[in-house]
This record gives sequence, structure tokens and C-alpha cells, in this order.
Amino acid sequence: MRVKRIRWCYFMTKRHLLFNLSIIIFPWLTLLFIGKKTFKRFTWAGIFVVLFEIINHLYGNKRGWWKFYDKKKLFVKDELPFSIGPYMPLSMWLLKVSYGNFKKYIMLNAIADGIFAFIFMDILKKFKIIRLNRLNRIQFFFYIHYKAYLLYGFQFLVEKIKSFRSLSKPQGSM
Repeated sequence: MRVKRIRWCYFMTKRHLLFNLSIIIFPWLTLLFIGKKTFKRFTWAGIFVVLFEIINHLYGNKRGWWKFYDKKKLFVKDELPFSIGPYMPLSMWLLKVSYGNFKKYIMLNAIADGIFAFIFMDILKKFKIIRLNRLNRIQFFFYIHYKAYLLYGFQFLVEKIKSFRSLSKPQGSM
């Protein structure tokens, strides 16, 4: 009896595997430099953006807004690395650098989203990873950019809840 071996290359090309590993590992490694206090402060907002992004990717995939070049279509190897890789670390860095200055936050987000939508997507298409299908670059930019407002609003609520809890705690008696 011959046992059939399933290899990772059946599900994705070596290029796609290396790309997925890099977009997950490198952004998360940068969080080693963000600081423990900052990491704890923005973790809930980071988790929120990842969960929200997964829902967005499922919807966009169903609508056919993009196409991956690999034959076997799997959410886990196609969209999920984008959700768990760059979104949380980048969101936490942007919040660290600009939270409290909404204009600066939106400007930095627009720059990052613009680089992704107008430059990085062309690179991904050239390397035959992914291409836009039913969205043009401007629509794709707005698709990724609107989440910046939700992220900032979510962090604002987290900060309000934390300040309310700290105010409602009884002060120690002298």
C-alpha cells in the first residue's frame, strides 16, 4: 500500500510561502521595539483591527475584489496572512506615534494605505501573488483606509473606559 504524501507546495508556491512568512514575521518582530507599556496600551485596538480585517477579507473574497495567482484557493494561505501579519503591528505603531493628534494619525494612515494600494499592490501583482479584480486602486485605497477611523475610535473608547475605571476606583485611606 502506497501512502500519498501531501506537501506544502501542493497548496502554495514556494514564493507565496516565503511571502506569507515574511509578512507575518517581520512586522511582529518590530513589536519587540515598541515597549511593553505601549504594547499593553494598544493591544485591544490591535486585536479589534485584526478581527475586523478578517471579516473584511471574507467579504472582499466573496465579492471577488482580488484574485490570488495560486490555483488552490484557501483563506488561510491567501487572506489570513495579510490580516494577522501587518495589520496589528502597523496599527499599534501608528497609534504609538500619533495617538492624541488625530490629523497626524490620519495623515500617517493615508500615507501607509497609499503606499500599499498604489505601490505594494503593483509589486504583488508583478510577483504573481495577488492582483485587484473588481476594485481599482482608488477604491482599494478607501477599502483599507476607512478602517483607520474605526481603529482610532475604538482606541478612544478603550482610553475612556480605562480613565473611567481609574476614576471610579476608591482612593486608599491615609
